Amino acid sequence: MKKIIVMAGTDPATMGGIASVVNVYRAAGLFARYPITYLATHCDGGAGAKLGRMLRAYLRYLWLLCRGRVGLLHVHVASRASFWRKCPLFLLAFVWRVPAILHLHGAEFAVFYGQECGPLRRALVRGVFNRCSQVVVLSGQWQQWVQGIGVTAPVRAVYNPVLLPPAASDWGARQAGQLLFLGRLGPRKGSYDLLAAIARVVAAQPALTALLGGDGELAQTAARADALGIAAHVKLLGWVGGADKQALLDQAMVYVLPSYNEGLPMSVLEAMAAGMPVISTPVGGIPEAVSDGVEGYLVAPGDVAALAERIERLLTEPGLAERMGAAARRKVATTFSAEAVLPRIEELYQQLGWGRP
Repeated sequence: MKKIIVMAGTDPATMGGIASVVNVYRAAGLFARYPITYLATHCDGGAGAKLGRMLRAYLRYLWLLCRGRVGLLHVHVASRASFWRKCPLFLLAFVWRVPAILHLHGAEFAVFYGQECGPLRRALVRGVFNRCSQVVVLSGQWQQWVQGIGVTAPVRAVYNPVLLPPAASDWGARQAGQLLFLGRLGPRKGSYDLLAAIARVVAAQPALTALLGGDGELAQTAARADALGIAAHVKLLGWVGGADKQALLDQAMVYVLPSYNEGLPMSVLEAMAAGMPVISTPVGGIPEAVSDGVEGYLVAPGDVAALAERIERLLTEPGLAERMGAAARRKVATTFSAEAVLPRIEELYQQLGWGRP
């Protein structure tokens, strides 16, 4: 009976980075080139819907194992509940002696492991990592961290892939003074720092408009903007995707994501692919995507004064912003496009016994 690759992660129709990565895999042809069966272990919605999705994934996976169909397990893992939810998949793979890939995405996995797990749970985390055939992380920084906690399994850094549009939108068509933020609103993504920086800049940049797309703390964000007196300059869009997201990427002038913790955010790569300069922070894999002063700027998390200064500089120097946006698109083409990244995943599959399709 023909073996398959079981890939597991959140439902591709949901919000978040794992879903975005899986959708790029599919759009770029990975699922067509390899016999991949995708099991969604999580979905948006209430507790009942999430539990039902998880149990259905477990049952199908167990059925495939019992029939001898599973030749490789590839699991996309984040922090906290995501890790514990995926543990049974790994444990069953170990029992059936199926090679397993643990693909780590969690922006706060170091916080989860170091501050939220006691000694026994940390030992279990390391045990799962060490029994896997391969651990995949999103950057060299994450590779060093994983190896530093005592993981002895092979650890490989493979960037998230992004689809590169055929051409960047004409710079002259972008909206002067328009900033874009995409992600879950709240402290971790630095959305309140962004509001504080905007409050410092609007007097000199009265045309500034910040478009904030994402779920999370919408009411709190609106209240903070109002308290800072910048509500007229901030538009909360809710979660956006597909053509609506691409339209935002094509019209904004600067992308801003002042995060405190990250893996390698897809939104940064998507903004770069669209030819937009990025202002972000040197956390996770971001410094491997954005070199300070080349594709944009990196400021320390929480440094509102520096964030405001970089925003004002790019809004007042559109020629500089355009050059940085062009450099960002070139960086994606060579390093982060699906064409550049997917061969690394395929090479890993081949090393684990899957010949070239």
